This record gives sequence, structure tokens and C-alpha cells, in this order.
Amino acid sequence: MRLRRALPRRGALYLGLAFCAALSVSASAQSYPEKPVKIIVPFGAGGPADIYARSIGQQLSDALRQSFVVENKPGAGAVIGTVEAARAAPDGYTLLLMSNTHTANETLIPNKAYSLTRDLVPIAPINEADLVVAIHPSVEAKTLGEFIALAKARPKALNYASSGAGTPYHLAGESFKSLAGVDIVHVPHRGSGEARTNVIGGFVQMMIDSVTTMAPTVAAGQVRALATTGAKRSPLMPDVPTAAEAGLKDYVATIWLGLMAPAGTPQPVIDRLNAEIRKIQAKPEVVAAYARQGTLAMDMNPAQFGDFIRADIAKWARVIEAAGIKAN
Repeated sequence: MRLRRALPRRGALYLGLAFCAALSVSASAQSYPEKPVKIIVPFGAGGPADIYARSIGQQLSDALRQSFVVENKPGAGAVIGTVEAARAAPDGYTLLLMSNTHTANETLIPNKAYSLTRDLVPIAPINEADLVVAIHPSVEAKTLGEFIALAKARPKALNYASSGAGTPYHLAGESFKSLAGVDIVHVPHRGSGEARTNVIGGFVQMMIDSVTTMAPTVAAGQVRALATTGAKRSPLMPDVPTAAEAGLKDYVATIWLGLMAPAGTPQPVIDRLNAEIRKIQAKPEVVAAYARQGTLAMDMNPAQFGDFIRADIAKWARVIEAAGIKAN
């Protein structure tokens, strides 16, 4: 009889402990953050990822009344900083600023020390930006169609720059080659700044680069914009046709940014961060600022962002495998 009485009591005790634990997690999420939060950016300072990490970090600081501090940890194609984030305590105080470099790396670097969808969990996307197909003015082409015809007439004679093997700019170039049916030579660089400089200097003929960063050089006549790569024309280059309008149907390539956290981070913390980021992204002044920079705010809950990440991994896996791309 004692045993029969003890079992319900023990069950009630366990249920009570579980309830208290749930209340504790919920209370912790409500008071989160209670100390500074670190955002690891696995890219160099000054690039789009760094700029937008600092922007969203400042706005989260204002909303949650706690510091969000950016730490740049570049190297090894974004792997170094990502490994540090993946191995951090899953308490909400270390976040990762990631991009489609990470989704490409799932195929490019299969033996790295982390798996994106196993060791990290999605919080929210930030924004998405179109790219632009830009050439040096010395190239004998005024339109995308003329450039493709020139490349077909002179296989391997033209080249294009990227910020390195497996980066979004490289993958956009390989996707372009495949859809356009051209054979142009990839010239990898140590970063997008170096690649851009060599196109402006005429050492490399073409680059598919961020609209945001290339727009000033187009306006200055240092490069010629042939087409943008989004589904619609970029507000920064309204006179430049999309690739589809210029005759290269189905060619869409963008760069996007988002936030993730170490696997095991409490879901209430993830949900709170997601809610705050979506509030920030919906502000008219933020939407307007993004538009001026040629970017579009993205709006997803954590589950939707997780689906988006998995779909992007599959998309770039097809491009990488078809082109036989290898990481440096």
C-alpha cells in the first residue's frame, strides 16, 4: 500500500519539478538579456555582413536595453567564426550572423567541425540584396546579350572576379555560366573589395557583385552594369534591366543575411529575439533605409527560416555539384 501511495506522490513531484523548470525558462526568457550579447560575424569588418550586424545589434540594444556586441571572426570561408558560435553555451548570449555562404559551405566543406542544421538553430533572417552583372568599360559589350555573345565567340578569353571559391559571388558566377552557356574563367580573390578593385582597374573583365556596393562605381562610370539578378529591378538601378528582362530567363541570384544561435538555446529566447527582429524590420524607417541601400527586409518566424535555410542548402548543392566547384 505504501508503494501504491508513493508512486502518485512521486509522479506529482516530477510533474511539479517539470512545471517549475518550465516556469523558470519562461521567466528567464522574459528577463533576457541580463548581460551583453555577443554577435559573432565570421566575415571581415566593413562588409555587408558586418555593417548589418552592427545595425541590427544597435536596434536590439535599444529595444532590449542591453548591449549587443559584434565580434568579427573571419577566416577559412566563414568556418572559424561559425565553429566558435556553434560551440558556445546555448544560453542566448552568443549569436551568429550568417549568410548564404553558410548554406553553400554545407556542400563545399562537408568535413568541417560543425553542421549548420545540427549545431545551430534559426532565429530570423535580416535582409536580402540583389546582385549586378558589371563589366569593365573596355569590354566590347553594351548589353547582357552582347556580353554573352562575346563570351561564346571567345571561350576562356574573358574572366570574372569573386571574393573566393564558394562565396555567393562565385556561385552566382557559376550559375550564370551554366544558364548562359558560356565558358569564362573564374579569378578568385581574398575578398570582395580586392575583386571589385581589380574589375575597376580592368585586370578582370566582369564581376557579379552586390548592388549596394557596386552602385557608386556604376554611377561614376568605372564599371558598366548589364543586368541585376533579382526578380524585380533594383531601386538603386532602376534603368538597369533584370537578367530575365535582358534575355537570361530563370537567372536569379541574391545574397541574404540572418541570425542563428547554438543548438539547445531555449526556444522562448529564440522566439523573443525573433519577435523583436520582426518588429525592427517592419519599421517604416528601416524599410526605407534598406530600400535606399538596395536591400529588402525579410520576415519569417524561426520555423520558416529553418525551411528557407534547408531549401537554400539544396539549391546551392545542385549548382556546386553540377559545376564541380571545390573549396580552396
